Parts: sequence; C-alpha cells; structure tokens
Amino acid sequence: MRERPVLLFLQKHNTMDVKIEESWKAVLQNDFEKPYFAELIRFVKSEYREQQIYPPGNLIFNAFNLCPFNNIRVVIIGQDPYHGPGQAHGLCFSVLPGVEFPPSLRNIFKEIQQDIGSPIPANGDLTRWATQGVFLLNATLTVRAHLAGSHQRKGWETFTNEVIRIISQQKENVVFLLWGAYAQQKAEIIDSTKHLVLESVHPSPLSASRGFFGNHHFSRANQFLESKGLSPIAW
Repeated sequence: MRERPVLLFLQKHNTMDVKIEESWKAVLQNDFEKPYFAELIRFVKSEYREQQIYPPGNLIFNAFNLCPFNNIRVVIIGQDPYHGPGQAHGLCFSVLPGVEFPPSLRNIFKEIQQDIGSPIPANGDLTRWATQGVFLLNATLTVRAHLAGSHQRKGWETFTNEVIRIISQQKENVVFLLWGAYAQQKAEIIDSTKHLVLESVHPSPLSASRGFFGNHHFSRANQFLESKGLSPIAW
C-alpha cells in the first residue's frame, strides 16, 4: 500500500481546524466553518485515501504558507495543479528543481527574458517568487493523477473565489495577472480602482504567440509597485 500524505484538516469540537499560515487563518476562518467547506474536505480526504492525488497533502496550502496575507504584492491565478508525477507542489505554474519545465512555464520564462532581460533560470521552482509576495493561486487546489479538472466544481472554486475577493477588499495596490479566459473571469471580483489588473492570453503554446509574448506584464507589475512605494519583484 502506498504511503498516504499528511492532510491539513482536522475536525475539532465540531469546527474545522485548517493547518494554514496564521494570517490566512485569521482572514479565512469564517469560510472554514461554512457547510460547503466541510463537504469539500470530506471529498478531498476520501480522494486522498482512495486515489493518487496531487499535490501531496502537506502541500495543498503551500501558496498560502509561503506567501502570508500581509506580504501579498502580486497574485497569479492558475486553474488546476499539474497532474503528472512529481510536478505539483502547491504553487500555480511551478515545478520543483529537477522536473522538466512544463510548456506554459517555459513560455513564462521566455517572456520574462524578453521583457526585463532576466535569463531563463536553472529550475522551475517559483518558491523564490512566493517568498517575495507573489501569491501563486490555483483555482482548484487538488487533482487526481492524470485527470485534469477532476476536482473542479467540488467546492475549491468557491473557496478560492472568496480568497481573491478578500484580497481585493482588504488590501490595496496589488497586481493581479490574469492569463487566459479562465483567470480573466476572476476580474469581476477584483476592484480595479484599488489594484492593477493585467490580462492577456494564456502562456500555453496554443496561445502564447497571440498576445502572451510581448505583454510586458512583469515590467508593468514592477513599475506599478514602485509607483506605490513598494519593492519590485526579482522575477
């Protein structure tokens, strides 16, 4: 029997104790107590018991734990975790050192190189972005192996939409990078009078040449942050 990863949810005195960074726990506690979240966690726990699920259970909230709520400067929204072995580790678009770059990530690095001159890095681990305040959020935080979209419409989108809404409401001067039609749907819950919202096609090879390359999102994000007296991101 394969080893089961540690899950980050405990039922305690009829409340849900989610193991997540403290500033996030404070702003999301109300959602953790809602019926939809309890249903979601029952589903997720069952899936981890019975199926091969990515990312490992202890990395479901990796994006939150690496980028506390108070540190957020940029939000990048993905759709699903990678569903191949050893790829997903809780940060959208990111893979661990030693894992081959997925095509979209390679195109992201190409645009950064063209936009601001930074060389393509040796690995695809975006932890270095997260620790600078780049919140790398997938709309769905778990997925079955080799089955893209398998955990969609189970409750994760309700949760992550609320995450985006809270960031928009409670923070100012955040840059939201919305790549592709799915991410762009989130624009309606972001207050563009308080934040910079940048949209383009997805970095996928199917669309990157139709507007992702040349969007200058990385330099534009830094220009905005600096204009607000905030430190730029070392992309």
